[in-house]
Amino acid sequence: MGLELEPLFQAWSYFRRRKFRQCSELCSQLLERPPGEQEPDSEYSVFQAAWSLKTRALTEMVYVDEIDMDEEGIAEIMLDENAIAQVARPGTSLKLPGTSQGGGPSPAVRPVTQSGRPITGFVRPSTQSGRPSTMEQAIKTPRTALTARPITSASGRFIRLGTASMITNPDGPFINLSRLNLAKYAQKPKLAKALFEYIFHHENDVKNALDLAALATEHAQFKDWWWKVQIGKCYYRLGLYREAEKQFRSSLKQQDMVDTILYLAKVYVRLDQPVTALNIFKQGLERFPGEVTLICGIARIYEEMNNISTAAEYYKDVLKQDNTHVEAIACIGSNHFYSDQPEMALRFYRRLLQMGVYNCQLFNNLGLCCFYAQQYDMTLSSFERALFLAENEEETADVWYNLGHVAVGIGDLNLAYQCFKLTLVNNNDYAEAYNNLAVLEMRKGHIEQARALLQTASSLAPHMYEPHFNFAILSEKVGDLQRSYTAARKSEEAFPGHVDTQQLIKQLKQHFAML
Repeated sequence: MGLELEPLFQAWSYFRRRKFRQCSELCSQLLERPPGEQEPDSEYSVFQAAWSLKTRALTEMVYVDEIDMDEEGIAEIMLDENAIAQVARPGTSLKLPGTSQGGGPSPAVRPVTQSGRPITGFVRPSTQSGRPSTMEQAIKTPRTALTARPITSASGRFIRLGTASMITNPDGPFINLSRLNLAKYAQKPKLAKALFEYIFHHENDVKNALDLAALATEHAQFKDWWWKVQIGKCYYRLGLYREAEKQFRSSLKQQDMVDTILYLAKVYVRLDQPVTALNIFKQGLERFPGEVTLICGIARIYEEMNNISTAAEYYKDVLKQDNTHVEAIACIGSNHFYSDQPEMALRFYRRLLQMGVYNCQLFNNLGLCCFYAQQYDMTLSSFERALFLAENEEETADVWYNLGHVAVGIGDLNLAYQCFKLTLVNNNDYAEAYNNLAVLEMRKGHIEQARALLQTASSLAPHMYEPHFNFAILSEKVGDLQRSYTAARKSEEAFPGHVDTQQLIKQLKQHFAML
């Protein structure tokens, strides 16, 4: 004879084991019971408990951590009304990261994104591109790790979240927000918090969530720090950053919380005040010594400001506190690789492998590290594994591109040519592959094909200096000095410290002076 669990306790058990679908269905059955079966006299009846548990289960199904998720759409970037200074001082703005301030690798060694920042070792929201300067550049900029198309608006993700109510309840939404008496729920703190999270995350109705939070904080006589954080989140989502800042600061005065510090720093990053964000993190570390998320936040900001060596130091501090932090290990590994220490990088990537990270990107990096560390026996097997694990064409293109580099390294130019061609088959917008194919065509003496490939590369990636420089060299060889000079100037803009470009411009100026 099996023992039957009390239904509400069973639902709570499902919730704790993260079986939210079963939890929601069991709560629905409890809510459908006739009123006579429920005890109305108790302060917190079974009906209320089931209702609260179901809202929490539905919220957890679509819950996204607001601290890490931060996607800026074209509208948010180009129509930003929160600009503080159009020409910011060097080292005080994320829009103009400038040259490497911490002695990190130059663009000759480490590739850069469209905004001029070095490519990080770990893909996270907002690291892909930074802030483009023109609308055309914004449209071209890849916004996510997987697609080359820009997100037209940051609200796109939230609209998709808002449709969750239709998926989870075929009969219609669980709670009809338009008929809710928010003032009544605001006076019941136990129900109000679950209801707020349901409205904010599941229904994505920021306005109603803000109304409920305002009424609830008023009922709590403005003494509940939690409601202040929620109001700040609503203001942030609505783009009212200064109001959000006030709420987060007020909340911190009442209750010191790591999450609130992270939200406040996020507001300052969006307002393009990285130095203030760094100060907030450092003040937080005084009160929460060794808190990994705060140290990691500092490292990310230094990385975005192009101060790579300082960022690496902070990532090492992260590893002292948490030696399984994937982002820190990946970023330090990538920094060692671009600092010409592939053996050190290999140790960090091997550590990731031991931790159970098993994906295309990791084997791709392992293959490159093995090649540059002269461990040739492991190189091709790592790339084979990477190709096997590739989930989409962009990842496959990356692997073939790196295999092309390996082929150039061992002197097999025919294999390199095939690899770069396969790169373009998988990803037609791969500017680096166009550039390298053009170099191979130049070696074969196919001038026109090389020129066409270089023009394609420079139009796809105006932030790269290599296509401009190669085009300038090619044009100078065939005697087209004007085009050569124009391309050399573009190369100099992309990488001011490139000595070969400066020498070429000097030679061309001497030519023009003799005419």
